[in-house]
Amino acid sequence: MSAGRRIGTDDHEGFDRPRRRTRPRTKNRPDYSEAEIGMITSITRGRYQVLVGDRPVIAVKARQLGRKAAIVGDRVRVVGDTSGAEGTLARIVDVEARRSVLRRTADDDDPYERPIVANADQLVIVTALADPPPRTGMIDRILVAGYDAGVAPLLCLTKADLASPDDLVAAYAPLDVPIVVLDPDAELAPLQDALQDRVSVLVGHSGVGKSTLVNRLIPDADRATGGVNEVTGRGRHTSTSAIALPLPGGGWVIDTPGVRSFGLSHVDPATIIAAFGDLAEIARDCPRGCDHRTGAPDCALDPAVAAGRVSAERVASFRRMISAEREP
Repeated sequence: MSAGRRIGTDDHEGFDRPRRRTRPRTKNRPDYSEAEIGMITSITRGRYQVLVGDRPVIAVKARQLGRKAAIVGDRVRVVGDTSGAEGTLARIVDVEARRSVLRRTADDDDPYERPIVANADQLVIVTALADPPPRTGMIDRILVAGYDAGVAPLLCLTKADLASPDDLVAAYAPLDVPIVVLDPDAELAPLQDALQDRVSVLVGHSGVGKSTLVNRLIPDADRATGGVNEVTGRGRHTSTSAIALPLPGGGWVIDTPGVRSFGLSHVDPATIIAAFGDLAEIARDCPRGCDHRTGAPDCALDPAVAAGRVSAERVASFRRMISAEREP
């Protein structure tokens, strides 16, 4: 062995495969500050329709976004061919900060949140008064999700030609939730006024008439409609994905698929009472960790009712709603 050769070396060590990640990474990231901004109006099989100015553009999500969700209502930055011409494809490279995100989980044991809509400022809970009958538990759960998201609620009662709205109106009046009652021949002016210049997401049980309502509000929307299964009494799913549609007088409605459950495992009860200024003020005197439900030890809401600071009906309605978070 020659003196110049090291023990344990190999004649072929200079020909080893190069180590992984030997190329230096650049610290320069692409600058998309000048990229055009649009709003996602629908998503179909990984293709995003983005309204850029007045042009509907088809886009895909860029790889660098990874698992980051982009949902209907998101404002996004797009690059590539944004002409909107047939056969062209743009690329979503960034998602702007959201003002709000309405979420749900599949059920109360599901740890995974499912974002439904971004940047809505109004949640329209569409409920039929009959066929199918109203489910206050579902209404309460959607209200909880809306308050958690910081989205103002509106209760829209349809099919008033089939049943009286009085009981439901009385049930939600203490919560100060705005209510619009409609029948098939009713003028839509009260609802149109409530939707004017706002981004409103329509949510409700299958078969309550959301798509029919959208077709009346936007005559060229052409949303598929369906009836109620006579055997199960449940509505048939007609909308299969969320879609944002511009209102003729200004504003947007986002129609969503009918839901049969609304999981709330992602909701912190503390965010709900914060939506009720008068109750939140009283709740400052509650012990740490108080959930404000019926029977909660030393809950400050009870002496406030006894002292006449707040109505018993409002507290009862509030407690019924937040208790829905624990119900199946």
